[in-house]
Amino acid sequence: MAEGTGEEELGALHSWFQTLSSQEPCQRAAETVLKQQGVLALRPYLQKQPQPGSFEGRAVSNEPEEEELATLSEEEIAMAVTAWEKGLESLPPLRPRQNPVLPVPGERNVLITSALPYVNNVPHLGNLIGCVLSADVFARYSRLRQWNTLYLCGTDEYGTATETKAMEEGLTPQEICDKYHAIHADIYRWFNISFDIFGRTTTPQQTKITQDIFQRLLSRGFVLQDTVEQLRCERCARFLADRFVEGVCPFCGYEEARGDQCDKCGKLINATELKKPQCKVCRSCPVVKSSRHLFLDLPKLEKRLEEWLGKTLPGSDWTPNARFIIRSWLRDGLKPRCITRDLKWGTPVPLEGFEDKVFYVWFDATIGYLSITANYTDQWERWWKNPEQVNLYQFMAKDNVPFHGLVFPCSALGAEDNYTLVNHLIATEYLNYEDGKFSKSRGVGVFGDMAQDTGIPADIWRFYLLYIRPEGQDSAFSWTDMLLKNNSELLNNLGNFINRAGMFVSKFFGGYVPEMVLTSDDRRLLAHVTLELQHYHQLLEKVRIREALRSILTISRHGNQYIQVNEPWKRIKGSEADRQRAGTVTGLAVNIAALLSVMLQPYMPTVSATIQAQLQLPPPACSVLLTNFLCTLPAGHQIGTVSPLFQKLENDQIESLRQRFGGDQARAPPPPAVVGAVAAAAPRQVQVLTDEVTKQGNIVRELKAQKADKNQVAAEVAKLLDLKKQLALAEGKPLETPKGKKKK
Repeated sequence: MAEGTGEEELGALHSWFQTLSSQEPCQRAAETVLKQQGVLALRPYLQKQPQPGSFEGRAVSNEPEEEELATLSEEEIAMAVTAWEKGLESLPPLRPRQNPVLPVPGERNVLITSALPYVNNVPHLGNLIGCVLSADVFARYSRLRQWNTLYLCGTDEYGTATETKAMEEGLTPQEICDKYHAIHADIYRWFNISFDIFGRTTTPQQTKITQDIFQRLLSRGFVLQDTVEQLRCERCARFLADRFVEGVCPFCGYEEARGDQCDKCGKLINATELKKPQCKVCRSCPVVKSSRHLFLDLPKLEKRLEEWLGKTLPGSDWTPNARFIIRSWLRDGLKPRCITRDLKWGTPVPLEGFEDKVFYVWFDATIGYLSITANYTDQWERWWKNPEQVNLYQFMAKDNVPFHGLVFPCSALGAEDNYTLVNHLIATEYLNYEDGKFSKSRGVGVFGDMAQDTGIPADIWRFYLLYIRPEGQDSAFSWTDMLLKNNSELLNNLGNFINRAGMFVSKFFGGYVPEMVLTSDDRRLLAHVTLELQHYHQLLEKVRIREALRSILTISRHGNQYIQVNEPWKRIKGSEADRQRAGTVTGLAVNIAALLSVMLQPYMPTVSATIQAQLQLPPPACSVLLTNFLCTLPAGHQIGTVSPLFQKLENDQIESLRQRFGGDQARAPPPPAVVGAVAAAAPRQVQVLTDEVTKQGNIVRELKAQKADKNQVAAEVAKLLDLKKQLALAEGKPLETPKGKKKK
């Protein structure tokens, strides 16, 4: 506190706080957070806060701070040890896998969808992380929690985009759909996406369910008719779908706005409002013609939507961007939305006078989730007309939010047939490629079918995409950063720890897990690992996928430091007590490795299975993840053959890939690689790492000054050394060999 601050100033502060506390909105907010537990509700949060200390000399950074070791109570340590000692007997019986998977009364029934990708193109890395990969992590996590889980996706196959692609390739629309559906399925199979169903929208079930919802809306007065001025391309002899018109946005002036929405300002547009419109196919200027169409009367449904949102949003895990997008639409007032198009390839409109039209793809694409489930099981309504028993999570990029959070809910609410509506709408921001955007036509960026040809395993792609998942803001794929993260986080941190733990069992103890006699430091480590495991659960339950991945890497760092401090390779050569200590350290370390293999399963399923095979982890322990750290490899357990999990990515290999996928943005051929160095990262990356090193250095100094627990200090020093290594790599400097300390 500043010098000269007196009691009178604290009195003023107290008075201000009392006044604020008496305000009804503040009381409501406090009740929401405290949930009638009083200040006890804040205990888990406060325990994770660093001890008070001087902020003098700390670097200011907008980067998220590393999680610091929490202060542990004796009770927490005792509980962690008790859970550990119960071991495998704590595991519940595995729930039998149903086929088909159907909701079970009294259980947590989780229905997960990924936004349906357009069939007529190949998904790039941004498409993958935005929906299917993010949803896959959550689906795998749900199954580890023994929740009754159904994960579905499929290709969105109707619409002008498909008709146009068929014309380009000289195929029928159905042939195009068959061709690209197989391409999508192959890509997702390679990326190890664990769909229960991967379907498609060109099915009789899609027609039946869409037409039923439409008829119910029509009979209840939620469908309007009106004449629409549309853009028609005379050269192509067709009315142009919104996405096949480009022009200048009437709101923000963006020059590549589509006919339905501007990607820059996010506003919805009618194609006829675009300035300087062009047909995307032939680039000629379309003319305005009139046509009669059907509209969903959104203004009439607005009150129902508001009531539903009022019940759904509080306490839900809708992402902040999804909440903002829906609120901004409602703030501007809903307008009738056209649900028909002058096309041949689509779901037919069952209404006299509209036989030559089909439903607009964004009226019936979201109904695709229902029809895909109906093709999986004739009991589909147990999932989709069962909001009381089903928890629906929907994953997408932010541009799909209006259709999932507004258009489909309005359709379902108006149909009045007890449809299951989204409980948790999980939307990412956008993933860019290096300094620009992905572009298939310009050869810029990595697309799903190309990733397989890079020689980099699918799990490495999964790890890096999830590490940079655009959760709160747009992020960018960077080859240099991918190399850094693979070599530092996977090779030097995670892979190094798991390999050492297993190798010590093989080399020093004949492949059998040794007896473990826990010291107070070991018990504290158990409690820290348990706390980090529980943090991982808290994050994944809230679908904070990127942050939860950090918990895995944090536990691995603790493990590396634990081995480094205790030096089992030296103790094994010493006295009986030393050999026993080496056994305890090795046994605890290999059990941490076993835990990491399960935590890693949602992110890197192949690597997870490899670790579990090497450690011969008992099958029940592979399929369930509890909130406590258990001893799953007891003394006497025999492990298998241990081998390295990851390979180093080399600078010349990455530079070659960067050139290959750079398109017309590619630079000149790279200079010869410098031995022991990598290409320097972008200045921003270097600055971020410099700030992190400064910040971590301050943490280490503070802990040493406070004479903190040696394991705690050692773990933070390990973080500092790792950050310095990353900084050296980013600056293109050769890595220095650490100098050993002389014994006194």
